[in-house]
Amino acid sequence: MDDLSPIDYLSSLLLEGWQWVDEKVLTYETLGQLGVVALLVATAFVFSGRLKKAAGSLSGQSPAFERAETYMRPLYMPLLALVLLLATTIMGRALGFPAQVFDIASSLLTAWIVIRLAANLIRNRPVARIVALIVWSIAALEIFTLLDPVIEALDNASIQVGDGEVTAYDFIWGVASFVILIWLAILASGLVDSRLQKSKIVTPSAQVLIGKVIKIFLITIAFLIALNSTGIDLTALAVFSGALGVGLGFGLQKVVSNFISGMILLLDRSIKPGDVIEIGDTYGSINALAARYTSVITRDGTEYLIPNEDMITQQVINWTHSHSNIRRRIPISVSYGSDLRRAMDIMNEAAQKQTRVLKYPEPRSLLKGFGDNGVDLELRMWISDPQNGVSNVSSDVMLEIWDKFHEEGIEFPFPQRVIHYADGKKAQPDK
Repeated sequence: MDDLSPIDYLSSLLLEGWQWVDEKVLTYETLGQLGVVALLVATAFVFSGRLKKAAGSLSGQSPAFERAETYMRPLYMPLLALVLLLATTIMGRALGFPAQVFDIASSLLTAWIVIRLAANLIRNRPVARIVALIVWSIAALEIFTLLDPVIEALDNASIQVGDGEVTAYDFIWGVASFVILIWLAILASGLVDSRLQKSKIVTPSAQVLIGKVIKIFLITIAFLIALNSTGIDLTALAVFSGALGVGLGFGLQKVVSNFISGMILLLDRSIKPGDVIEIGDTYGSINALAARYTSVITRDGTEYLIPNEDMITQQVINWTHSHSNIRRRIPISVSYGSDLRRAMDIMNEAAQKQTRVLKYPEPRSLLKGFGDNGVDLELRMWISDPQNGVSNVSSDVMLEIWDKFHEEGIEFPFPQRVIHYADGKKAQPDK
């Protein structure tokens, strides 16, 4: 067949396939059995719907049954069809009728049930269905004894790549290997991440860094192994990879910059998951450090995805970088006629009543200056949980000061003006 052109080779395959269909399928015996199989499958389809309704009404009574019923629901129809086929096969052979098609249909249904159950290990439902369909197709070819001819046909179709050639079979095998190896690499990196998160020795930033490095390493190894399994000479891709690298350098500068910035942030440990930061107008706690961005969740539940490059080039206030204790300053003014020492004592007492305010260092009030309208005081207090907010604790303290000042007769100042008339008379202060 090597001397034939691709069109002639394909024509010969189609001719052989038609001859096989004419000899094996288009016979009264085979068509009759196919009709019975179709009738049994239709019967199973009808009764499986009723079975699903009955199982659905019982699923709420037991959580274990509900979980099992979720996995078994797609298999009701093939299981019923398999039972009907096995019963029909036994009866047909007892009566002396041929049952070759029944045996093939039973094998196909059995393979589908086993493969579908195994595919339930994959959590992604669409991916599980695709994997089950591909594996079942291979099993079906093997049941029909067509797997070897199909492999031979794919192995004969080839294209030239560099100094070697790649067949269609090598390409399909490479794609399948790539998908499986990448899935295994992601699964393995996920297991490593879960183990790292449980470790109390490794710091949060080191956990993220080690997890990302391992994930990139495993995916790279999986890609190279899958590429090598196709039979492609890796040296033939040197020129292509160089051109691709130049293109990525120009077209994906920001992406690469954010990725490198993310690695730098993890290495220098300037920020880590759980830190309370302030960048620009955004104040919140770091939820996650991704390859391209940093996730920051604010107090109102808004999640900002800040590019990693901004976390390096812009000013970032990390409230919990080396410790979580922060000092809050509350400026307060009182009138000139107030008792300053009593006002400062009230301010300290108001701060001490709040459970979030630290007892040590203790709250302290200072006299900052004499303003135009009143005396400027300042209350300084420390908190250790900025992730719970910093404005709310200040608000609680100021409300307490407001109430105590009114009880003690301490007045807050307000602007006052004195008007002088042209005749020299002095007007009363404007209050």
